[in-house]
Amino acid sequence: MIKVLVVDDSAIVRKIFTEQLSKATDIEVVGAAPDPYVARDMILKLAPNVLTLDIEMPRMDGITFLKKLMTHHPIPVIIVSSLTPKGSAMALEAMECGAVEVLAKPSGSFSVGEMGAQLADKIRAASRARVIKRVPSEAGAMAARKAITQTTNKVIAIGSSTGGTEALKDILTRLPADTPGIVVAQHMPANFTRAFADRINGLCRIRVKEGEANDSVVPGVCLIAPGNFHMLLRRSGARYYVEIKTGPMVHHQRPAVDVLFKSVAKYAGANAIGVVLTGMGSDGAEGIQVMKQAGAKTLAQDEASCVVFGMPKEAIKTGCVDKVISLRNMPQGIMDMV
Repeated sequence: MIKVLVVDDSAIVRKIFTEQLSKATDIEVVGAAPDPYVARDMILKLAPNVLTLDIEMPRMDGITFLKKLMTHHPIPVIIVSSLTPKGSAMALEAMECGAVEVLAKPSGSFSVGEMGAQLADKIRAASRARVIKRVPSEAGAMAARKAITQTTNKVIAIGSSTGGTEALKDILTRLPADTPGIVVAQHMPANFTRAFADRINGLCRIRVKEGEANDSVVPGVCLIAPGNFHMLLRRSGARYYVEIKTGPMVHHQRPAVDVLFKSVAKYAGANAIGVVLTGMGSDGAEGIQVMKQAGAKTLAQDEASCVVFGMPKEAIKTGCVDKVISLRNMPQGIMDMV
C-alpha cells in the first residue's frame, strides 16, 4: 500500500484528492495538511511514501518547504500547480529542487476524473523513484564535448517520463550546437512543456522550444512535444518537420513516446537514433522495436542513473536496444551513434 500525504491550502483540493485516491486499491491517503508546518509534523508521525505539494501556500511556499525537505528528509514529491505561466515556472523550479512529478490542478478542460486517474498513476511512479539529498548546481554549467559532423538527414528521438525533465536538461545542456535535429516526448501537462523548453533553452548551445505545427527538424534545434498533444515526425522531400495533433491517449499519456517513435521510424528510418530515458511504465518499448526494425540505432538509460527504471527496462526487454548507458555518458553515446 502506498501511503500519501496531501499538502494544499485549499480544503476543496484536499477533499477532491482524497476522494479520487480512495478509488485506488493500492493507495491510501494517510493525511491532508493545509500548510508545510502541519505537513512537517505529519511526515514524521505518518511516514508517507509520497507527498503531493501545492506551490503557492500561506506561511511557507512550496519551493522553500521542498528545499528543506530534500535537505533533511528526502521523500518523493509530486508538485500540484495551476496552468499559468507563473505556476509553470515555479513547478519547473520545484523539479530542479528534487520533485519527481508535476500535475495540473483540475480546470475546465481537465476534469476531476481525468486528474484523479493521472494523479494515481503519478503517485505509483513517484513511489518507485529514487530520491536523494539535493545540492543545487550552478545554473548553466555545461561540460565541453567534441563537435560532431553537421548533418541534415539525422533525427534524434527521445522519450522520457518520471525524472525526465532533469535528465533531459542534463543531456541537452551538454550537446554541441551542431547536433542533429531532436524531437522529444516527455510526459508533462499542457503549458508546462513550453515553460520547460523556455527554461532550459538559455542553458543550451542548441535551441530548445515547444514544438509547433510544421516546425522544421534541423540541426541545432530540439522540439519538445506540447503537453496534451501528440507530436509526430513528417517528411516532405528532404525536409523533416513535425505534426501536432490530438487523439486518444496512449499508455494513459498524451504526448506518448510510442506515437513519436513510430512516426520517426516511418519517415527517418535508418537515419534516426531512438533514446529511452527514465520513467514508469512501458511507453516507448513498442516504438523502439519499430525504430530498430526500420534500421535506427537505439539507446536506453541504465538502471543506476534512472529515477524510475520502468520505460528503459521495458525497452531493453524487447531486445531492440543497441546500448544501455548511464545518464552521464548519454550525450557522448548519442554523438557516437550519430
